[in-house]
Amino acid sequence: METILLTFGFFIAVIFAMSIGFIIKGKTIKGSCGGITALGMKKMCDCEEPCDNLKSKIADGTADPNEVARFEKKAEPQFYEVK
Repeated sequence: METILLTFGFFIAVIFAMSIGFIIKGKTIKGSCGGITALGMKKMCDCEEPCDNLKSKIADGTADPNEVARFEKKAEPQFYEVK
């Protein structure tokens, strides 16, 4: 039981230290790799059909032709190279 309490106390101390660091520096927490924006992509969508937002843009005629063309091809799945 003592080990569990010590471990719990250690985690509480670490969380407290992190909160003090956040309060002092005021920076938000960020991921280490940067996500898909680090790969130069705006977003990643492997959907088989367009979402409602894109469907409304297609109906209005304001959709990006490249975005619409992506749904017209039913080729193999796309893979992205991580550099």
